[in-house]
Amino acid sequence: MSLTLYNTLTRRKEPFEPIDPANVRMYVCGPTVYDYAHIGNARPVIVFDMLFRLLRHLYGAGHVTYVRNITDVDDKINARAAKDFPDLPLNEAIRRVTGATEKQFHDDIAALGVLPPTVEPRATEHIEEMKRLIEALVARKHAYVAQGHVLFDVSSMPDYGRLSNRSLEEMEAGARVEVAPYKKGPMDFVLWKPSKPGEPAWPSPSGIAEPGRPGWHIECSAMSEKHLGPVFDIHGGGIDLVFPHHENEIAQSRCAHGLPVMANVWMHNGFLQVEGEKMSKSLGNFITINELLASKAFGASQWHGRVIRLAMLGTHYRQPIDWTAERLLQARATLLDFADLLASVEPAAAPNADVVAALSDDLNTPSALSIVYGLAKSARRNADAASELRATLDFMGLYGGETRDALNVGVEAVSVDADKVDALVAARLAARRAKDFKESDRLRDELAAMGVAVKDAKDPSTGEIVTTWEVAR
Repeated sequence: MSLTLYNTLTRRKEPFEPIDPANVRMYVCGPTVYDYAHIGNARPVIVFDMLFRLLRHLYGAGHVTYVRNITDVDDKINARAAKDFPDLPLNEAIRRVTGATEKQFHDDIAALGVLPPTVEPRATEHIEEMKRLIEALVARKHAYVAQGHVLFDVSSMPDYGRLSNRSLEEMEAGARVEVAPYKKGPMDFVLWKPSKPGEPAWPSPSGIAEPGRPGWHIECSAMSEKHLGPVFDIHGGGIDLVFPHHENEIAQSRCAHGLPVMANVWMHNGFLQVEGEKMSKSLGNFITINELLASKAFGASQWHGRVIRLAMLGTHYRQPIDWTAERLLQARATLLDFADLLASVEPAAAPNADVVAALSDDLNTPSALSIVYGLAKSARRNADAASELRATLDFMGLYGGETRDALNVGVEAVSVDADKVDALVAARLAARRAKDFKESDRLRDELAAMGVAVKDAKDPSTGEIVTTWEVAR
């Protein structure tokens, strides 16, 4: 079965041809471990876990290497450590922060049905690899030393900006950052910088600069090369990383080795917003994975990790996603149905071929899920379909033998005024027919706040939209 993927570098979908089918290699930028991962961080974790699962299915579990790093040296980590443990030496405080945060990250994403990557390198374990890359860049005249720093000379790379589709002139004109006086060019970026007293520090590459620590971008270049080679198949991450992080990774890795590419395919998931607004602490809608799993958020005391996963996969990875209460309620209602269907059902030998085909078309999870829902209807009357549904959900990370009680963990019984719900559902349907989608969305959110999930479907005989509802919490 052929696999096609959208390549940010070429801006088109392309047939995927691995460099070595016996070792398909993928790198995805992981967390900087200074705080709990938020729900936006969960999106690339789930998206690229789904791709990892698909690649394992297509090429064999032993023929895929997935690297997702841990960034454990960073200014944000230093600041958090100093704030949380002011009485400890900074290095000890950093160890406390990074150790606890990394463990919490692993616990949280495991609840989302995420497989461990093949390799999970830490930045602090690859300082020597970073230094060797920097030395190569200096030797090739792509980097220079200035006031204790080592900086990448962007002007030395003629096609810098290809990934983000911006010329150097455009980037320089749009730059709003204060340019350090020791930079040759405003877009030049740090490969190595001096550490302040008490901060983590290592001897500089070849002793050419002051003792210090690596810049953020060089970390991923070094870790990906160490575990996947200087050129590999797929590099992934959120769309917010296209520039400057991924653009700078490409610059470093290519220029250090004189290569035309770093990764053949660059994949990026879209942004996440919450209830129609950008997620931010100032708006009070900043939500961590842990809050969804363990505390009150979105109208429930807890949300099961598989519910979060299904809600996330309902939107194609390249599209923006609006994280709403209704999305979670509908996902839970669906998984409750699956739990009823699959109690005591053994999985078939393989997932549904049509689902695999849909996912092989640039990871089209909405199309795959529509096939899953059709398979679930068949499963109600056919044992073979039930076994295939079980295997398909296992493959997608959407089922782990959970019972209704497990999926409803922390959910209190809710009674609703059926007449009021019927009236709101009717009003919402009328608003949809009148194309007053703002009012329709408002009514949907009102129903969701009551703990009611609505489902829209076409009547097969008339083609008219029919709405049904159920108490989902």
